[in-house]
Amino acid sequence: MTVNGKTYSRDVEARRTLADFLREDLGLTGTHIGCEHGACGACTVTVDGMLARSCLTLASQMDGCEIRTVEGLSGPNGLHPIQAAFKEHHALQCGYCTPGFLVTAAAMLEETQDPTEGQVRDWLSGNICRCTGYQFIVDAVLSAAETMRSETEERDAS
Repeated sequence: MTVNGKTYSRDVEARRTLADFLREDLGLTGTHIGCEHGACGACTVTVDGMLARSCLTLASQMDGCEIRTVEGLSGPNGLHPIQAAFKEHHALQCGYCTPGFLVTAAAMLEETQDPTEGQVRDWLSGNICRCTGYQFIVDAVLSAAETMRSETEERDAS
């Protein structure tokens, strides 16, 4: 499998979850394990561009897949716009749920460049935060969308 652009080959037990593989075998501890039932969203990653709950996904099923975790969001120029917006808008408290929200929001922004508040809330409805209200999170996603649109317009103009 390829994780955040780097290829890995490992033998794994048939029942080993992708979350455990990422955290324990690869040391990518940004993917958090919350409920272990796929309900909270803390373990969200993308698999071949689709959102997936890594606590419910078996690592052995990922042969040949492209996986992106929260560690794969930032690039050579620093934080991904969604990460910067979460920081700027105080969209986290304890931070446990944050990786799942970030991965989910980044996937949404790749698909929907100009989301409405309702669309953001719908996309994020599978992620649970127990520490804060969701308004700052929604504000951060909308801000990141605006930043990403501006960056695209600037690139297109040059």
